[in-house]
Amino acid sequence: MSAPDQLLVVIDPVARRCDGESVRIARDVLCGGAAAKVCVPGTPEEFVRALARRGSRRLVVIGDDRALVRAVRALHHGGDLGGNALSLVPVGPRETVRLGVSLGAPPGAVTAARAVLGGVARRLDLLVDDRGGVVVGGVRIPEGTPSPEPVVAPEARFRPSGGGGPGASGAGASGAGPSGPGTPGAGPPGSGTTSGWGPAAWGPSVWGPSVWGTCRSLVRTLVGPGAGRVASARGQRLRVEADGRLLADVDDPVDGVTVVARDGAAEVVVRPRAAPPRRWTARTVTVAGAGGECYRYRADAEPTGPVPTRTWTVRPGAWTLLVPARALPADGQ
Repeated sequence: MSAPDQLLVVIDPVARRCDGESVRIARDVLCGGAAAKVCVPGTPEEFVRALARRGSRRLVVIGDDRALVRAVRALHHGGDLGGNALSLVPVGPRETVRLGVSLGAPPGAVTAARAVLGGVARRLDLLVDDRGGVVVGGVRIPEGTPSPEPVVAPEARFRPSGGGGPGASGAGASGAGPSGPGTPGAGPPGSGTTSGWGPAAWGPSVWGPSVWGTCRSLVRTLVGPGAGRVASARGQRLRVEADGRLLADVDDPVDGVTVVARDGAAEVVVRPRAAPPRRWTARTVTVAGAGGECYRYRADAEPTGPVPTRTWTVRPGAWTLLVPARALPADGQ
């Protein structure tokens, strides 16, 4: 069997818990059309090891946008992002799969799985920052309104090995697919780790309130709904440069800055408080706080910072996603 017909199907634990039926359907379609090795990594380390040991198998991720970004990040850091095309079967509430769908991955387990088996390659750009961070979708400053809550708390996305209940698979597991938590008749899962991938993040069961969630609720209650509007009312003092061209300086407060990789360039939009938006395309974009002050931003819906400065560089056509033929533009990009 040729390499393109061999798949490594990585199932995000969150997808299995929130929509086990869609996961099962996608797995059955994939296993019926190709030689597929299926694994459900229980820890971030298992996730990275699974990708590193996949050999010539094409990678298929079943999960939401966070799972997609995690896979792209791991492949980039491993120096293998430009290899075989990546495939995504979006599974999760609509608001958690918007990025993957916007890139061309079709919603619906059956349609997406068929695109994995018979889709076409679509080259996509990437933003890489000066600290090695990877941005698939875009950057927004300030971090703004948080993205919709994940189906489970971030600390529960991964769980310790062996904590997934009967039938749970580790990174090296293969076979017909998951039969643990999240599938019909399965019992509640065990505890997990944070999406920050830190060893000290083991948390409580996803089926009850977490300390993380309780603390956030308490902060929201104490701070009140009007606190987030203070910074917006006065704008942010930022210095924004695109390929060395000054788009905004610290004496010209801005309401926001967005950076998106598109058509082989970084498209930056600066929204000054007292002037129309300024748009520019460049290869690199640098944003710095006034006088070394730090700012926060949101990359692929994940809050980041505070940082005093950050530079993003576009990598044209850095990775490939398999999409249905009808989703590919006439120019093939």
